[in-house]
Amino acid sequence: MTADIEKIIEKSQESCASTGNKLTNKRKKVLMVLLSSALPLSAYDIVDRYKEQFQESLPVMSVYRMLDFLIKEKLVHKLETASQYISCSHIACNHQHEMPQFLICDRCGSVKEVGIKKTIIEELEHSIENTGFLLTHKQLELRGICKHCIIQSV
Repeated sequence: MTADIEKIIEKSQESCASTGNKLTNKRKKVLMVLLSSALPLSAYDIVDRYKEQFQESLPVMSVYRMLDFLIKEKLVHKLETASQYISCSHIACNHQHEMPQFLICDRCGSVKEVGIKKTIIEELEHSIENTGFLLTHKQLELRGICKHCIIQSV
């Protein structure tokens, strides 16, 4: 395990403990699978990589339960449009973050987590509510072409 992943896991354990929860060994390993991936993963991808990395089988339903826990603890994000998961890019930070939003590359599939000021999301929510629509999910997933793919196509 790399030093960065070790630091993130340690911070994750502290974060879970502060909410009265425990980052069990299997939850930790699922998080490690996501941390070691450059791309978002489906639950089935996680099952496959978990088996490769740890030589253990894990039922997909267990992975979904673990992912729900990790999402609740703000260690993992679910990309709703793709039904894939990524580790939070701010786990090891010690400061308050803005609302996480995601830039998804249509070419390589990479995802960049960016923060959007809470006031912008609130303005958007207010504008939407003025139409009579109640916003129940405030995550934006914006699609485009990442810097790396733009450079490669030039």
